[in-house]
Amino acid sequence: MYLIYLKSIFYMEYQYDQHISEYKYSVSDLILTKQQRDFYEINGYLVVPKLIPDYFNRFIDLCHGKAPQNQITMMKDISRMKTGDQGEYLFGKAQDILWDEEFYEYARYPKMLDYIESFIGPNIMGMHSMFINKQPDIGTNSSRHPVHQDLHYFPFRPANLIVASWTACVPITVDNGCLYVLPGTHTGDLYPHTYPEPKDGEINKLYHEIKTNNNNDDLKKVFLEMEKGDTVFFHPLLIHGSGINKTQGFRKAISVHYASSNCNYIDVSGTTQDIIKNEVIDIMAKKGMTGVDYTFIWKHHSRLIRGAKANL
Repeated sequence: MYLIYLKSIFYMEYQYDQHISEYKYSVSDLILTKQQRDFYEINGYLVVPKLIPDYFNRFIDLCHGKAPQNQITMMKDISRMKTGDQGEYLFGKAQDILWDEEFYEYARYPKMLDYIESFIGPNIMGMHSMFINKQPDIGTNSSRHPVHQDLHYFPFRPANLIVASWTACVPITVDNGCLYVLPGTHTGDLYPHTYPEPKDGEINKLYHEIKTNNNNDDLKKVFLEMEKGDTVFFHPLLIHGSGINKTQGFRKAISVHYASSNCNYIDVSGTTQDIIKNEVIDIMAKKGMTGVDYTFIWKHHSRLIRGAKANL
């Protein structure tokens, strides 16, 4: 597999002879330069350096019960659960963080929302949110996130009015498991996903991977090494993942998926998304939320961030 390590300020190594006359994957140039907008159109992601200030320390307090959880779910690493570890060694993620006021400062950071508005328009819902804590891998491969598409998880459309923000909270490198992306795959289809084979190592809850006969290994994989505060925006069909953490430190990032409130919920029953729908409904039932449908669960965890609420 041919690996590319890109160091340019906006990862702008694309074909300049491609003329963009009509944009499908962004709606305005509110803050995007033409070069940035063209890059996102062709590649499906964009890195903006030093966008977010450093003020997110809530995760450690959550790990030790020193901050209220509100609607947050603290997710444990499958391998660390067997070792008796505690604190940030045990918890790999804080899920559904939009109702925590400190994390909410990230979700509504004004300059970042200007980028979000450029991608999806002025009516912005925070739909999926998490603080990610990739622990040092203990030889089980559980710290990886297999190759996947985020749209697999989402029962709302259109896909072009959804965008993710993902911000480095520490320096992020290939060694500690940075994101990698397959540029241009946002123009393709949503593939079936399921859990990886057991031979590939242990895997955390809901960490599905693409299952397809298409050989994505033939595509160029771009590793996104980032400094603290750098933010990558990406389309929900973009194929991406992250490797294991081979260091003794923690790879920390914060992420929110935004959607235009003009999107609509869809019924994913009978589609390739059945697997994730049924798993999420089962998880919520174990928490006491029974007799509800998949749409209700998403409405319960979403929050209006900017503009007006409409369909979502």
